[in-house]
Amino acid sequence: MKILDYRQGTAEWLHARAGLCTASEFKNAVSILQRASGGRAAGEPSSDALKYAADLAIERISCKPWGEPIKAWALERGHALEDDARRIYQARHKKFVTEFGLVTDDESKFGYSTDGLLNDENGLIEIKCPVSSMKILDMWANGDVSEYIHQMQGGMWLTGRKYCDLIMYVPDLKPAGKDLFVKRVFRDDDFIDAMVLQLHKFQIMVEENVKILTQEKE
Repeated sequence: MKILDYRQGTAEWLHARAGLCTASEFKNAVSILQRASGGRAAGEPSSDALKYAADLAIERISCKPWGEPIKAWALERGHALEDDARRIYQARHKKFVTEFGLVTDDESKFGYSTDGLLNDENGLIEIKCPVSSMKILDMWANGDVSEYIHQMQGGMWLTGRKYCDLIMYVPDLKPAGKDLFVKRVFRDDDFIDAMVLQLHKFQIMVEENVKILTQEKE
């Protein structure tokens, strides 16, 4: 494991994660077709996986992010809300959080932009500040965090941690006492083993794309 102490959203952080298959995209990277489509068989990589593999190939060649940049207002909003969420979580749950910008595997193929590692050396946190009212309502009504399972289990894989506290922060719900939603998800080694196997297959696809883009045409 390598820890790179760059604040999320900075030029250094963006440069460091360029070309990395990051935990927030693990779900797309391992996604497959559930049924035959467009001449492709069920079980083959999905269109999301194919696109992400192409994006990463270009990033590995250019050493910089590919695609539309994150808008400044979104970054500023995210940083401000995440800082507040982290502070409130620490106060209410009596935890101390250490911030790190980016964690990678030893070969720098996979990365995780952690929102914080807990001082008990077992946990980490993942903060979400959604703008979708339906997503907020569903989280409180059903506690369904399956959308983030690949990201959380990926974070635990790369950091070696045993649990992840998913934090949803919605300051507008403070009058109802529901500004901070926290759900603990424990490490699932069977899930991780299966995911990592698929991620290595995805890496082969990325490397093949790099060859296509760098080899001279015969």
